[in-house]
Amino acid sequence: MKALAKQTGVSFGGFIMVLALLGGLAIFSMKLIPAYMENGKVQKAFDAIVRDPAMQSASIAEIKDSFYKRAITMDSVTGVTMDDLVISKEGGALALSASYSKKIPLAGNVSLLIEFNPSAPK
Repeated sequence: MKALAKQTGVSFGGFIMVLALLGGLAIFSMKLIPAYMENGKVQKAFDAIVRDPAMQSASIAEIKDSFYKRAITMDSVTGVTMDDLVISKEGGALALSASYSKKIPLAGNVSLLIEFNPSAPK
């Protein structure tokens, strides 16, 4: 008589554990992606302002107004306020930066705090 070959594979319990892990990672990712997308919109607005020749000689109020129109009005950015903007002239060239944090509730009383520091030019 031949011995039966031993079956190998994932048990039902192992399969459920893998599904739970993948589900948790998917939920975690779905909560984080909007924060990173918003940071990308802020970075895009910074880059556009710095590349705009009219903004090189603009006042601080005009630069803040331009950021407001580009990011907050058009792209619905809510994480950055006008007070978070740092505007400077480095070697005669305009430089923008901001430092802000985003608190993301995960589950129950557990939250994740992410700090963003977009700047242009990089």
